[in-house]
Amino acid sequence: MTAEIIESLLECELFKNLTAQEIKPLSPLCRLETYEAGTATFKQGEKGSRIFIITAGQVTLERTVDLGERKAHVRITTLGSGRAFGSWSVLLGESHTLMSTAFCNRKADVISIDASALRAALQDNPAVGFKVMENLARLLGDRLQGVYGAMERI
Repeated sequence: MTAEIIESLLECELFKNLTAQEIKPLSPLCRLETYEAGTATFKQGEKGSRIFIITAGQVTLERTVDLGERKAHVRITTLGSGRAFGSWSVLLGESHTLMSTAFCNRKADVISIDASALRAALQDNPAVGFKVMENLARLLGDRLQGVYGAMERI
C-alpha cells in the first residue's frame, strides 16, 4: 500500500517536482478512502481539516450562492486523477471553513491527508515544504480561474 500511495503522490499536482525519497516520509500521513457516486467528501460550510488527492474517479467542486429569493448551485470545476482539493488554510496553521461542496460524479478513490500533520511534516523539511507551497500557489491560481469562470456563468 505504501508504494501505491507514493506513486499516486508522485503523480499529484500538489507534489509534482518532488522525488520518491522526498515523498516517502509523507506516506504514513495518508489513508486511502473510497466514495460512492453521488456522495460528498465534504460540504460547504463545514470545518475542514483534510486534503484529498484523487487516484481514480471524478470529483466536482460546487458552491451554493444565495441570490435573494433563490439559491444557485455553481460548478467551480471538475477534477480527475492526480488533482488535489480540500482545506488549504490548515496548511497555514489556520482553521478552515469549506467554501464549496465536493461531490463524486462517479465512484472515487482518494488519498486523504490530515492537513495539520502535513503542515508539521513540511515544517520539518523546509526544502520540501517550499516545493509544495510553490505547487499550491499554482494550484490555487488555477482554482481561482475556475471560480472566475463560474461567476461569469451565473
